[in-house]
Amino acid sequence: MRSIGDMARDSGLGVSALRFYDRAGVLVPAWVDPVSGYRWYAPEQLEEARLLAGLRRAGMPLADTRLVLASWSGADTDLVRKLLGAHLRHLERGLSEARREFSALQALLDHREHALPDHRENAMTSLRTVTARLSLAAPELAAALDSVRFAASTDPELPMLGGVLFDIEGGTLHAVATDRYRMAVAHAAVTGHDGSRVQIIVPTALADAMRALSDGEGPVRLSVEGDRVTLEAGDRHAAGHCLDHDFPDYRRLLPEPGERRAILDVPAFRRALETGPVRAVDAEAGELSVLRMEGGGAVTLCTDADDAPDRVAVNRAFLLDALAALGAGARERLILELGAPTAPITIRRPDDESTFSLLMPVRMED
Repeated sequence: MRSIGDMARDSGLGVSALRFYDRAGVLVPAWVDPVSGYRWYAPEQLEEARLLAGLRRAGMPLADTRLVLASWSGADTDLVRKLLGAHLRHLERGLSEARREFSALQALLDHREHALPDHRENAMTSLRTVTARLSLAAPELAAALDSVRFAASTDPELPMLGGVLFDIEGGTLHAVATDRYRMAVAHAAVTGHDGSRVQIIVPTALADAMRALSDGEGPVRLSVEGDRVTLEAGDRHAAGHCLDHDFPDYRRLLPEPGERRAILDVPAFRRALETGPVRAVDAEAGELSVLRMEGGGAVTLCTDADDAPDRVAVNRAFLLDALAALGAGARERLILELGAPTAPITIRRPDDESTFSLLMPVRMED
């Protein structure tokens, strides 16, 4: 017999995926320990698990996957071939349609660049000539960076997201980070700035160095000269070049107040997430926690049997990251806002609702 860990290692399916397919009745363990609930698989199930992993990577719907596995070992392979062929044609049609749409979008981008030939040059010139000098309290900068750093992207294909945006305007510095799947926004009060808007993207390594300097109680000084940014704390400083990219207009993504709000007991909610039910859709989505808000404002974790239409699924690790970032400093209460199942989840601080995290929901398999 193979343990679930052995099965995961040898098949290419994660442990959470194996649990999902067990609950879905697609790949049921040969034996489940009645005391511990631990799953054990027969040796011949490894081939089915590898087949399932391939179908999963190819994006085959769960309903068709069931039929392929049920028919795989039979003498008549006609149904399996027809299902595989139908799914391949579906993927090819989708790819063809996507190519047409992307070609049209590329043409729009080309037209826009030709219509504004000096846009990039003017943006770079503006970055080289911008100057700003201001002061802010070290604890406020530290808190802002702690609140957003977890959401910065590590994808080398998206270098413009590989840092923290410092959006300085009036008497406020907004710190923003996003990796597409989540976005975090925080702020700190500044003094000495003339009020004009200045935006720079601080690389994550430099942002981490700035956070390390912001460990005191006094003020720190931030200066921007062209594409170079410096933070000074006493006789220490951290300096480097800003990222030479445009950050998305995050203000267009700011959430409206959620339809349903709940006050979270952070320690209790974190324990529930760590020990509660999870689902697996695919490797990219990770393990999902499925949330539902009761009429009285209590947030519950849904089991597989709960098919309420207002359920919202979210990457569990991302949700735990947001709770840790916003709950820093032993903060035991946070606000969670839920909208439609396709709307982002918002987590806010009760004492400062303009510091928040957005988490994109994940579509669950039918």
